[in-house]
Amino acid sequence: MIKILFVCHGNICRSPMAEFFFRSLVEQAGKQAFFEVASAATSTEEIGNPVYPQARRKLAEHGIGCAGKTARQMTADDYMTYDWLIGMDEANIRNMRRICGGDPKDKIRLLLSWAGRADAVADPWYTRDFEAAWQDITQGCRALFQTLCGEDCDKKSKYYYNLSF
Repeated sequence: MIKILFVCHGNICRSPMAEFFFRSLVEQAGKQAFFEVASAATSTEEIGNPVYPQARRKLAEHGIGCAGKTARQMTADDYMTYDWLIGMDEANIRNMRRICGGDPKDKIRLLLSWAGRADAVADPWYTRDFEAAWQDITQGCRALFQTLCGEDCDKKSKYYYNLSF
């Protein structure tokens, strides 16, 4: 099983959109038995709060629900629990490494790095541009999914998982 934790500042916009979109990719591919997907925050500001209404609406526009999701903070234990800890921007990455006491196994990555990009998913809480965040999140998630189990993956890649069994 591949365990993925998506992380952003508050766990009410970007990381839950990534969590639930990635889950939809997994479901569409019929690979639910092979993935565990969750999301968390680096801060304590939104703990217990539901997904932000505009993020919830953006998911709903694409037929994706997120009922019951509430924000939680990432912990150091998450580093041992998850195979990949995926941050949305460099501030998230710095805070994730601080929370985890480093990244000795190279598990902490920027979401858009999976799509060959070095930029961040801008925080729509501040930009108010949920469509731009959605486009970046879906691009990063699709690239991550393709890298982990897609048909065109290089089976010798250290990231490839054969999920056809």
